[in-house]
Amino acid sequence: MNINQQFIAFKTIVTKEILRFARIWLQTIVPPVITTGLYFVIFGQLIGSQLSNIAGYSYMDYIVPGIILMAIINNSYANVVASFYMSKFSHFIEEMLVSPMPNYLILSGYVIGGVARGLTVGLVVAIVSTFFSDINVHSYFILFAVVILTAILFSLGGFINAIYANSFDDISIIPTFVLIPLTYLGGIFYSIDMLPAFWQTVSLVNPILYMVNAMRYGMLGVSDIELTTAFSIIILFVVVLFSFCLYLLNSGKGIRS
Repeated sequence: MNINQQFIAFKTIVTKEILRFARIWLQTIVPPVITTGLYFVIFGQLIGSQLSNIAGYSYMDYIVPGIILMAIINNSYANVVASFYMSKFSHFIEEMLVSPMPNYLILSGYVIGGVARGLTVGLVVAIVSTFFSDINVHSYFILFAVVILTAILFSLGGFINAIYANSFDDISIIPTFVLIPLTYLGGIFYSIDMLPAFWQTVSLVNPILYMVNAMRYGMLGVSDIELTTAFSIIILFVVVLFSFCLYLLNSGKGIRS
């Protein structure tokens, strides 16, 4: 395939992925917005009003970056795992794999679709957050970088889940038993400085902690983690997962077997 043909193929996958979640926006966009709105009300207003400031910010302001990022994480992951598994289930992924389209374009197309949904939901949640908090962004560059990298990372995670899934039940196991616990223990609703020393050390194993703190720095200018360390961890995970996804596609793992 020449470059023009590759671009058309890539654009087709991306367009399909975006239209897929846009057509059913009542299922893909509205529910997470309502859920995160409840977080703002319950944790931010009802509980947060009883708590003291953290790092010089009200509790509501402090948790807003993490809640926005949580919406991006969940929706980037959910879009790719559901879409690619349906490609396997419907057996049309084989047609893509035997085509002259490079596997990295197939992977990139699905990932961009996940990123698009994650950013769409994240943007709507950010708009909703303005009704509860008045935050001036500290660094748009850092904010944009962490949002994009995080959406890419969890889109790749959803892709891996979809490849190994053998049933519709399998695509909910990782989000339920891995993703949700890591997210809630990733410093969204608290600063790790509030934890005992042992649990602070344990928290450093959680990769979501680095993403949440990088996001918080981008919005508020405060972080429990050194910014260079946070971005190094995020970029490392992106590179490793992209390489692994490409390996799985090239080997046909979970697709041809």
